[in-house]
Amino acid sequence: MTAIETIQAPSDGRVAAGKRGRSLAPYALSGPALVFVSLLLMLPLLMMLRLSFNKYDAAQMYIEAFTFENYVRFFQDEFYRQVLWTTLWISAVTTVFCLVGGLAVAYFMARTTSPFLKRYLIIVIVLPLFMGNVARTAGWIILLNNKGPLNFLLERFNLTDGPIQMLYTSGAVVAGLTSVLLPFMIVTLNSVMNNIDVSLEEASLNLGASPLTTFRRVVLPLLMPGIFAGSILCFILSMNAYATPVLVGGPQFNMMAPTIYKQMTAIMNWPFAAALAFMLISLTVLLTVVSAVLFEGAAKRTGVIR
Repeated sequence: MTAIETIQAPSDGRVAAGKRGRSLAPYALSGPALVFVSLLLMLPLLMMLRLSFNKYDAAQMYIEAFTFENYVRFFQDEFYRQVLWTTLWISAVTTVFCLVGGLAVAYFMARTTSPFLKRYLIIVIVLPLFMGNVARTAGWIILLNNKGPLNFLLERFNLTDGPIQMLYTSGAVVAGLTSVLLPFMIVTLNSVMNNIDVSLEEASLNLGASPLTTFRRVVLPLLMPGIFAGSILCFILSMNAYATPVLVGGPQFNMMAPTIYKQMTAIMNWPFAAALAFMLISLTVLLTVVSAVLFEGAAKRTGVIR
């Protein structure tokens, strides 16, 4: 072995070690976060899953067991199936309203040429996020009350013979959830909309396409990642909403989160409440995964992603 080879061998070893170190760096950096999430998220979920298999006992709250009777009760009881269905369609309608309203606002914000107006709109949209849901929902209680300003205006202009019951209805819940979640949709869409080059729209218009065709054929496909992210976010938050359904829906309007809370605090049936919570989490995750798969397939077919 020559002197050059003797010097080169350790150098190659150090290079290989450096490459291995760089390949392991992401795992070393994400390891603490993974442990943290596992302890604070996965461990409580596993504990809740185990609790859902216990038996309810009025005297002892629950008895250690391994039974599926809580899940069987959920699928056999028409009331709880109806609660789940109500949660699903309320969340879907809320997401659609947020998407329709968010698209218009996000497009205007991204294409406005006034820096002052853009900054002002961002402040107006983000400011409600610093307030609690209860405070924002309280405004809907005042607005939709039988003696509220909306009913007053309807009667003042002789549009109705008497007050209309708007509070404690499904429409009130949709309106309340839409107002709470709309900023999330706008912020998500706006972040994607700002990255779409305006010259693409100008080229489409110069080639003879109408503004509606340009938006449908050029802007909308490029905006699909933001639409998917914003819709999933709004849908998940709607599925797990508690304050808004309770305040504007009333005691007779049942969604999953208030029903779980009632089972835990009023009835003290913790195993069944854990089963309801786990069903809600599982369904939310399942719908999210299915939506992601469908979106990825559609995006590949349309050429949005490759």
